[in-house]
Amino acid sequence: MTIHPVISAADEKQEVPGLADLTHGWLSAIGEDPEREGLLKTPHRVAKAWGFMTAGYSKTLEDATGDAVFAAEGSEMVIVKDIEFYSMCEHHMLPFYGRAHIAYIPDGKILGLSKFARIVDLYSRRLQVQERITAQIADAVEELLAPRGVAVVMEGVHLCMAMRGVQKQNSSTATSAMRGQFKHDQRTRAEFMSAVQQTLRSR
Repeated sequence: MTIHPVISAADEKQEVPGLADLTHGWLSAIGEDPEREGLLKTPHRVAKAWGFMTAGYSKTLEDATGDAVFAAEGSEMVIVKDIEFYSMCEHHMLPFYGRAHIAYIPDGKILGLSKFARIVDLYSRRLQVQERITAQIADAVEELLAPRGVAVVMEGVHLCMAMRGVQKQNSSTATSAMRGQFKHDQRTRAEFMSAVQQTLRSR
């Protein structure tokens, strides 16, 4: 099952201050007429869109997870797969998107499953690189739960590679971050990778 990004009404309505004026100038700089009918409201639409796409800057890990950390027995691996993410490349300010897979081995605490999607959104809704998001998610789960191990794999399609530059539309980038038992125990790591391998191949 695919877990879709968590969208808040407040995020959708927030306009980045000053960005509308900058967008008006940007339109002129590329040779467009910002006063023509189709572009009259574009600067404000862009300012709202960027408010949504960079909402992660104004939120904390506590905002994303609330009180959803629970005491629990057991130490079986928990895997949350196919969390959709969308982000903006900090090098070209073009989108990249894909799916995240998160696993952890509890050590007395578990996290409500929907909160993993919120953690992914927290770090992806910023100017980013995929390598950093992957590490930030792993660090966040480790900070929240102090588990025996955390693993994160992300696979992304980068439009800065597809639309410009090398223009390789079918390329994708996979990144991983392993902590604790996933890093030190090959069998644990292999179990997780086996569980997400089919998902990675079926994109």
